Amino acid sequence: MFNILHQSPLSKNLQRLFLLRSIAIVVQCILFALAYSIIELNVPWAKMTIVVVIHILLNFFTWVRLHHTFPVSNLEFFAQLLIDIFVLTALLYFAGGSTNPFISLYLLPLTIAAAILPWRYTWAIAGMTITCYTILLFEYIPLPHDHSDDHSAHLMEFNLHISGMWLTFVLSTLLIAWFVVKMSSSIRDRDKDLAQAREQALRNEQIIALGTLAAGAAHELGTPLSTMAVIAGELQQEYPQDEEFQNNIHILRNQIMHCKQTLTQLLAKAGQARTEDGNSQSVDYFLKQILDKWQLIRPSTKFSYQCDGVQPVPLIMNTQLLSQSILNLLNNAADASTNQVSIKSTWDQHTLNLEIHDDGKGLTGEAVQRAGEAFFTNKAPGQGFGIGLFLANANIERFGGNVRLFNHPEGGACTHVTLPLIPNMT
Repeated sequence: MFNILHQSPLSKNLQRLFLLRSIAIVVQCILFALAYSIIELNVPWAKMTIVVVIHILLNFFTWVRLHHTFPVSNLEFFAQLLIDIFVLTALLYFAGGSTNPFISLYLLPLTIAAAILPWRYTWAIAGMTITCYTILLFEYIPLPHDHSDDHSAHLMEFNLHISGMWLTFVLSTLLIAWFVVKMSSSIRDRDKDLAQAREQALRNEQIIALGTLAAGAAHELGTPLSTMAVIAGELQQEYPQDEEFQNNIHILRNQIMHCKQTLTQLLAKAGQARTEDGNSQSVDYFLKQILDKWQLIRPSTKFSYQCDGVQPVPLIMNTQLLSQSILNLLNNAADASTNQVSIKSTWDQHTLNLEIHDDGKGLTGEAVQRAGEAFFTNKAPGQGFGIGLFLANANIERFGGNVRLFNHPEGGACTHVTLPLIPNMT
């Protein structure tokens, strides 16, 4: 079996050429056996057998080459086609030259070259096939003919020639159709990969732009947050007897402090070479930390949490980016929820599945389709910028996971997150 992962288009096409050549060799052997035993055709069988054996050996070397990982070049594929042309020319030379009905098989390598190789290689193949055909018009070993006046013998020879032409047409049609269909499939796969690469490049540009804007915003927000913290402290001292006011001020100061800590971490992380570096934690403790932090950020949000998984609990790579991405998803659910957010986590030794279910209005069709885009949101103006889900998607995918949004059968929207885990070896 060939390793088809990460193969270039030319490598895949060389694999198909190997299969095509193998089919041709089998058909040649069958035709030789029929012509030798049934028709009793008198041709240089020994020399033709040597040519076929050489063809088999060259095809074996191609099979060995296909097991190496270095890519196939246009020149190498061109050389492979030349092998088939020279072998076909040698066989036709010993079997009637241009009078042989299989002369049309020259169209096979030409068709393959035109479909795969650059124009200069295609014209070279065209010139080579024309040259070989022209030489075979004059230089060849004629097929034996019955020179008697037996009409039935001449009719049999004519019928054999016509049958050979029909067989050549059928083989050429089937092989060309098979190869072109496979090649078209490779082109579609390549176009799909290019589209994904362009989409990833665009996403990376958006992430870089968001990171630049976030760093600038962190610097600009530091001063007003410090001013808010000072004023909140003064207000707390001015009305010490008002219990409700003190509770509200306490919540406000906690929120301001959390914002300042977040900005401090953001500026500190911006100067590091790898923000994704982190430490491994048990997945249950990792989720508990995130939920505790989320409860501090959104104290008014009611939620229920259920967890279930194998024991011992596997580990997960805890990083600032990953925990922030899950916080973004939790915040989106809290914004959409009218009463309560339901959170459920399950895990095995290899994968964490996290479901975040809100009881809001659910997702529109446009929201489902554009959920992974930056700056798209279905929130009211001023209530969201459409970057939280985008960044969560990008970061979780970098860690080998994925995010899926759908409308829950019981109402509301559901965010399903899968993340790879580190098996606990203890």
